[in-house]
Amino acid sequence: MKLTVYNQQKAHEISKDIKRLIEKAVKLCVKKEGFPYPCEAYVTLTDNENIKVLNLEYRGIDKATDVLSFPIIQYINGEPQIQPGDMDPGSGRVFLGDIIISVEKAFEQAENFGHSVERELAFLAVHGALHLLGYDHETETDEKRMFSLQEDILNEMGLIRK
Repeated sequence: MKLTVYNQQKAHEISKDIKRLIEKAVKLCVKKEGFPYPCEAYVTLTDNENIKVLNLEYRGIDKATDVLSFPIIQYINGEPQIQPGDMDPGSGRVFLGDIIISVEKAFEQAENFGHSVERELAFLAVHGALHLLGYDHETETDEKRMFSLQEDILNEMGLIRK
């Protein structure tokens, strides 16, 4: 999997280690889910102001949120529905979509939950990646399944909730 992390915010320092942690989190999701094709995704780190604009534009909610996902691939019964145009002919990769994370929210939430910023950013990356892989939390059953998988992935990374 190819993952590109863009830092478009200036409020907080984002080290190479944090970028690598985000990459590891997303790639582990894709691996654990057994996505059957080479793939690619983007993660953009932004601030509350920019994510608020996106949240209003795409969800009709006029407030900052922690993470937004923009999946490209449709799923039916958990299976990706890859169309002929979904695969880049040059690289052979399927583009999964974009994950947008508010670094400001991640710092706020890490403090509120009493855990590290690294854990919070990894959690948000995992949450976003699972959305790109067809997961949602619209029903209680779907939420339990998705949130359990999130915790399993974070635990595997050694980012245990305290």
